[in-house]
Amino acid sequence: MRNTFGNIFTLTTFGESHGAGVGGVVDGMPAGIEVDLDFIQSELNRRRPGQSKITTSRQEADQVELLSGVFEGRTTGAPIGFLVRNQNQHSQDYENLRGLFRPSHADFTYYNKYGTRDHRGGGRTSARITISRCVGGALAKLALRQLGITINAYTSQVGPIQLQRDYRQYDLSLTEQNAVRCPDPVKAQEMESLIAKMKSEGDTIGGVITCVIKGCPVGLGEPEFSKLHAELGAAMLSINAVKGFEYGDGFDCVSSRGSEQNDVFVPSTPPQTLTNHSGGIQGGISNGQDIYFRVAFKPVATILKEQRTVDINGEATTFCAKGRHDPCVLPRAVPVVEAMAAMVILDYYMLNRTIIL
Repeated sequence: MRNTFGNIFTLTTFGESHGAGVGGVVDGMPAGIEVDLDFIQSELNRRRPGQSKITTSRQEADQVELLSGVFEGRTTGAPIGFLVRNQNQHSQDYENLRGLFRPSHADFTYYNKYGTRDHRGGGRTSARITISRCVGGALAKLALRQLGITINAYTSQVGPIQLQRDYRQYDLSLTEQNAVRCPDPVKAQEMESLIAKMKSEGDTIGGVITCVIKGCPVGLGEPEFSKLHAELGAAMLSINAVKGFEYGDGFDCVSSRGSEQNDVFVPSTPPQTLTNHSGGIQGGISNGQDIYFRVAFKPVATILKEQRTVDINGEATTFCAKGRHDPCVLPRAVPVVEAMAAMVILDYYMLNRTIIL
């Protein structure tokens, strides 16, 4: 089982949804970075359950403990171990799932690969494991902050309710002003109402998160393998419930002509392009423009409706999920998207040159 992400800046995660806790080890963190523990905790608070009426009601403080790699408020260059303890598990809610495979979950594939599985909340395949990603991403953001690189994600679509694709039309500072994490207050209210409706019906809904990276220097990524957009795509597709990734104009560009799609250079020092249809990456290498991409999330697979399925012997059965679940994963996934982007950018920065902060 592969539990480590990254090349030089790496994150190794551990834990299960209903185990004692979730944690990890960050290695390759540059020495001398000031550690803002309040900021790290705030990133976890954005992801934690129970934060609004449109998220799961599971109540977890998600308080992070840094165990190593920090001395007198700064990183030492040594591995940073951390732990977030689970405190509000309702494992009994999952007892009826012990011997069956839930539709569109990892139950069947995990069981067939490993010969065993933790049926309590999905165990290792649970979205609760993204706690570790948010801590790793927060540490990466602290390093990127000194490089002038910022990362902002937001909910741009829930079901059929969507924003315009051009992120420049919105004030992204408004993203955290509502429970959906959408920078358009009017659309945010519509999205929240739809999510609340799904929750009342025991159903779920999917959507899209848009992410914008500003201040990224020219030269990150490789022209053959290890293209920057390929690594960003792999990082996003590793997040629970993600079904699609596109950067720049993405699939919309197929209806354009080359004369319309090309990002034409204009005289400047350093050279700049008139447009940014490429999404800040050309030939697998960052070009200094804003990097922007979209991540599609499916509806949460756990619904509170009776469903048909089979047990581990292949016999037909029915079940109805119990417990506390998100009717839409997007509001809590926004910080996870940012975290994965931050770790990719810092890792590729360190791969590209000897980092001096």
